[in-house]
Amino acid sequence: MEIFPMESVNFEEMRRSMVDSQLRTSGVTDAWVLVAMGSIPREDFVPLKHRSTAYMDRSIALDDGSVLNPAVSAALLLQAADVRADDHVLLVGKPDGYLAAILRTRVSALTCVIADNVAAAQSAAPYSVIIVDGAAEELPTALVNIAADGSRLVTGIIEGAVTRLAKGFVHKGKIALKSFEDSEIAPLPAFARKPEFVF
Repeated sequence: MEIFPMESVNFEEMRRSMVDSQLRTSGVTDAWVLVAMGSIPREDFVPLKHRSTAYMDRSIALDDGSVLNPAVSAALLLQAADVRADDHVLLVGKPDGYLAAILRTRVSALTCVIADNVAAAQSAAPYSVIIVDGAAEELPTALVNIAADGSRLVTGIIEGAVTRLAKGFVHKGKIALKSFEDSEIAPLPAFARKPEFVF
């Protein structure tokens, strides 16, 4: 992979290319998602050594041990969530991360918690939309309990060796998810399936 000197990188042009060559060609059509992702500097959310490759369609490891998921995965999740300006949104992801920055262009009622601290979102519940920025083997009951009845939930899911994007609705304390796209999205260790004990 060729790394370019920072002074030769035109990030504005790379953002335009990401929108036109990655997002639009992957079925992303929501205007607000395209505008937000075309204006927010993705390179500001990655370590300095990865800035020149920030717009490649792949995951990027961050210094805190978390992962910035590919732009296409993020855009498809946001589009599937059908986020409206008056929604009360819970993002399970970095409060100062790229996805949070995108959502702040759309909604004012946004709560962000990391995956291993979902309980912290209880105080602002219920939520009309829940977006999980990562792939889960199992969603914690606490997450479903703070969703409004009828709320929309989007997440990555792990099925065998494959990660997929999925969407669903919460109804009477239960959630039904349906996968809609195979896509690279980082697993969330906090949402791993609990081991079953066999006697």
